[in-house]
Amino acid sequence: MTTERYKYKAVSAEGRPIRGVLNAANETDLFTQLQDSGLELISCSPLAKKRGLSLGGKKVKIRDIIQFFIHLEQMQGAGIPILDALADIRDTTDNDTFRDVMAEAYRDVSEGSAFSEAMENHPKIFSGLQVSLMSAGEKSGNIESACIEIIKFLKWQDLMQSRVKKATRYPMVLLFAVIGTVVTMMAAVVPKIVEFLAELDQELPAVTKSLMATSDFFVNYWHIVLLVPAGLAVFTMVMCKSSERFAYQVDNILLNMPAMGTLIRKINIARFTQTFGALFQSGIDILSALDASAATVGNRVMKQGLENVKEYVKQGEQLSAALNKSGEFPSMVVRMVKVGEESGNLTQILDQVAEFYTRDVDEEVDKVISMIEPSLTLILGGMIMWIAAGVFGPIYASFETMEF
Repeated sequence: MTTERYKYKAVSAEGRPIRGVLNAANETDLFTQLQDSGLELISCSPLAKKRGLSLGGKKVKIRDIIQFFIHLEQMQGAGIPILDALADIRDTTDNDTFRDVMAEAYRDVSEGSAFSEAMENHPKIFSGLQVSLMSAGEKSGNIESACIEIIKFLKWQDLMQSRVKKATRYPMVLLFAVIGTVVTMMAAVVPKIVEFLAELDQELPAVTKSLMATSDFFVNYWHIVLLVPAGLAVFTMVMCKSSERFAYQVDNILLNMPAMGTLIRKINIARFTQTFGALFQSGIDILSALDASAATVGNRVMKQGLENVKEYVKQGEQLSAALNKSGEFPSMVVRMVKVGEESGNLTQILDQVAEFYTRDVDEEVDKVISMIEPSLTLILGGMIMWIAAGVFGPIYASFETMEF
């Protein structure tokens, strides 16, 4: 049955207005779906025909998805059928966008699709990893266990995202604060001081001349000082999206940067081992697990390394040997994976590696921040010393020539 997307306005039983986007065969089908969800259709209009949900409404956060799988796991543990569980979650969720997702999932499952297939229709909500774990759970007849694995991974992902934000946002705020301070001092404060110094009838020292020249540059070209870094950032982002080769080179530069490169590598190793361990434990074959795990790695250089790992495994190499040949994984990871292969306890070993690097990321984030703070403080301190030397030097010199 062909469907199209409808943008609708509805009202709940409590009189609360609801807006959303839903797939339906026609307006009658849309009316029926909303009525099943406890909503009364007010108006609707068709959108462009495209499978999946438009997320123009309220954003579905990772914690909304965690809460969903917690509810699903509890209902499955209580013996409630999947269709009834989806209906209950659909009717109780506060997120309008997620309610639409659940309404579509409910319809797909009621029409005979597996829940993992229904999830696959919403890639912006459910990742490939979640779909793979749910599919494995359905095949084994243990959806509850699949939910537990997904919850575990999503909680870890939420924790890792908060650490990545801490590693990037705080230094960026400090950097912009320093840039703003420098521009303000040079473009607004120093010129007023320079006017006074220019009136002194004496030869100015080199440090003062350099301060005056820098100040003149900021006054005349302040827009260039601000726009060039922003332009470079936009240019880099556009080129990364349009050229895979350029994006690869940027990722390679980032991966080899002091301090930050180490942090990026550790974050991606933690993502890989956590994802691969969850998939491997669920019974997914090693090549499919490598594919899904590579998708969670953000750095293209390391992703290419995992593609090479997959090719080595295809040729009959053990995973530890393949990781070693890729050259992107530390010897400690290779040794631990090898121990896991020899002992038949690879899943537990991968969990230990992920846990180790998760803690290590925390330490590395603190280390990077602790390096950035004094560096920016030194820059500000140096600028203030430069201004002080350039201003007070001529003033003291003028005192020496004054006759009392």
